[in-house]
Amino acid sequence: MPMKAISPTSTAIIIHSHHHSVNHHRWFLSLPPRPQRHQHLTRSTPKPHSLKLTFITKAADSTSQPSSSVAKTIVADDGFSFSKLSFGVIGLGVGISLLSYGFGAYFNFLPGSEWSAIMLTYGFPLALIGMALKYAELKPVPCLTYSDAQMLRETGATPILKQVKSDVTRYRYGDEQHLDEALKRIFQYGQGGGIPRRSAPILQMIREEVTEDGNYCLVLVFEAKALQLSDFEQRQAKFASFFGPGITAEVGKGEDNIYEVRLISNSTSNASAS
Repeated sequence: MPMKAISPTSTAIIIHSHHHSVNHHRWFLSLPPRPQRHQHLTRSTPKPHSLKLTFITKAADSTSQPSSSVAKTIVADDGFSFSKLSFGVIGLGVGISLLSYGFGAYFNFLPGSEWSAIMLTYGFPLALIGMALKYAELKPVPCLTYSDAQMLRETGATPILKQVKSDVTRYRYGDEQHLDEALKRIFQYGQGGGIPRRSAPILQMIREEVTEDGNYCLVLVFEAKALQLSDFEQRQAKFASFFGPGITAEVGKGEDNIYEVRLISNSTSNASAS
């Protein structure tokens, strides 16, 4: 039986036994390490790869200018004002309350039967007036104000621009829409070169901001489904003359039939020039 030894210096010897049969057997003999040699056999075991991410934070320069988002802070309109109250809701609520209590007191369901006649007398007309005001009510449009524009409003805005902001941000009664008279003169409803009244733009909101030149600007945002940008550009000078003097008008188009008319006050530039 032939035997073959592999690597006599290694710690293990593998002996192969070859037989004429099909089966092959292997015996593993382990030998102790040789004491006279002080060899350290190091087996390199692959280590799993690890990914280390290092984040380096850079200190902000104290001399850098603030970003535009910080400079353009939106001012929340949380203050109380009578212009935010609906007289239609107040009249209707008071009138119905007087009528309800008056009927209850008259039929002795509630105390105060001696006051029932007075409650019914005043409750009925108040309820009618409230219903009429509610029917003719025109709600105020939203106003988006930036902090820098709020600080510049008193000195940079013209009296007409202040009046326009005050008119469109309060409840109105009897008007079909905000700035109805102004739009009627500018777009000339039903006249030659004008537009049909059914195609009139509708004021959606206003915005107070400051231009790059430092001037106060009141932006009127309209929705006009039947108009084009050219219809506003042709009347750009009319916007400036109607809301003037001291006004420069610019027009632009947004998305979904939205058009903007920017009324820029020249008061700031005039004051600085003088």
